[in-house]
Amino acid sequence: MNFDPVRLEIYKNLFHSIAEEMGATLRRTGFSPNIKERRDYSCALFNAAGEALAMGDHMPVHLGSMPMSVQAALAVLAPMGSGLALEPGDIAMVNDPFAGGTHLPDITLVMPVFLAAGSKGGKGGRGSRGGRGGKEDLAKPAFYVANRAHHSDVGGAQPGSMGPAREIFQEGVRIPPIKIARRGQLQTDVLRLILANVRTPAEREGDLTAQVAACRVGERRLGEMVGRYGQDEVARYCHHMLDYSERMMRSVLRQIPDGNYFAEDFLDDDGISDSPLRIAVAVRIRGDQAEVDFSGTSPQCAGAVNAVLAITYSAVFYVFRCLIAEEVPATSGLMRPMRVVAPPGTLVNAGPPAAVAGGNVETSQRTVDVLFRALARAIPRRIPAASQGTMNNLTLGGWDGQRKAPFAYYETVAGGMGGRPGKPGISGIHTHMTNSLNSPVEALEFFYPVRVLRYGLRRGSGGEGKFRGGDGVVREIELLADAQLGLLCDRRKISPYGLAGGAPGKRGRNSWRFGRRVTKLPGKCTAHLPRGAVIRIETPGGGGWGKPKH
Repeated sequence: MNFDPVRLEIYKNLFHSIAEEMGATLRRTGFSPNIKERRDYSCALFNAAGEALAMGDHMPVHLGSMPMSVQAALAVLAPMGSGLALEPGDIAMVNDPFAGGTHLPDITLVMPVFLAAGSKGGKGGRGSRGGRGGKEDLAKPAFYVANRAHHSDVGGAQPGSMGPAREIFQEGVRIPPIKIARRGQLQTDVLRLILANVRTPAEREGDLTAQVAACRVGERRLGEMVGRYGQDEVARYCHHMLDYSERMMRSVLRQIPDGNYFAEDFLDDDGISDSPLRIAVAVRIRGDQAEVDFSGTSPQCAGAVNAVLAITYSAVFYVFRCLIAEEVPATSGLMRPMRVVAPPGTLVNAGPPAAVAGGNVETSQRTVDVLFRALARAIPRRIPAASQGTMNNLTLGGWDGQRKAPFAYYETVAGGMGGRPGKPGISGIHTHMTNSLNSPVEALEFFYPVRVLRYGLRRGSGGEGKFRGGDGVVREIELLADAQLGLLCDRRKISPYGLAGGAPGKRGRNSWRFGRRVTKLPGKCTAHLPRGAVIRIETPGGGGWGKPKH
């Protein structure tokens, strides 16, 4: 079908700007430092079939997996006449990893966008009113808007809901697709139920209502866009964007030599046993199509590093999107030429009641490492060495005596980027499946009973090479109250690999000290620490690329 490429570019940017404005709203109105400072959230727009039309420049691990949350919500709540159907002003909520979610702290809201009568033709029509007045076309929604935010605590055995666990029931409150809002009104009974199961209810309520506000901004902007350009034209260019993304991905795949490319890498352990966990992949390129097969990966494990299918799909989406040099719309069309094989019951497609908190953050990173390692065999001049390969998840929780309230703190810590063909890796940066910022010292010390003693680069931790790997960081935090510590980290035993003759990056290290006594900590653990204890996190460096000149 013919289309105007200039008009296509306009629509691409219109949709993207709406997703970005949703994210800005979420950040400005959120309560927790994890939302306001670290920007641990993502926003996206979908068509009536639940296909992604645009994604904000947010968290890759969220964005590639969010379509499954939308599909899960639609499967339960979309059918008209079911009594559960999504109506104007309704907002669905879900975090269940086995119903399209990723891990329990990531709560996703999905809102249908209905268009007002009169908006189907050309310019001048009115947008959706979200159930707050006006005659609506109730046949079905024209779009869906969605956002996902990582909540600093959703209950469970570990403050921050990110510590070692053996089953999902230990990780927090599990929410199947339900309605958090009906016809524009928050469901206070649902909200009370959730807030009664978390350690920091006021913060959780603030972040949830910020997510609701972000949905409503997206709904309003889509209605305005359709009102200006007409539903028929907008619908046509939605199809064009999907098709264009598909064509661009097929073009990239045609540039990769046909063949079967194999790779494997390992997670250090699952926090229960000391055994490494294998992730294996075979990338099969045939013309303008690709199959990504994870057969041979370790079975799902006893610990919390199991990944659900949405995470694996998200890693594949991210890696192959990285191969596209042009500014292509981040739509579901990118995955049309791709087939993902992830055997059920394995580390990359775990089933209930597996614990999954670390699958989202650690196994996703290792999956990216494996995929890039395989592609390096096909297109070696385009693939970087391994980055730090972990998110260094740190949680703290306890009683804040000054505020007379519980606290729950969560953050991920930056590390080294792998060296690249033509450029060294960047130091002290979040890479691959995470795109969050650091937690500023001022914010940490204001919100929590902690003092940051040191925060700087870990010099020399990047791997040697023609293009060095980036350095990790060192972070030292003193506790000003007794607290329970939780760590979910990797690359503490197995180094980030170098490529093309480059050396691996240094492994990470964890410890805590009290007075003169220093205690080493494994990558995945929990511990009760006294006031005055100092936690030290040394994050991995990136691998080097190319043989060193000396």
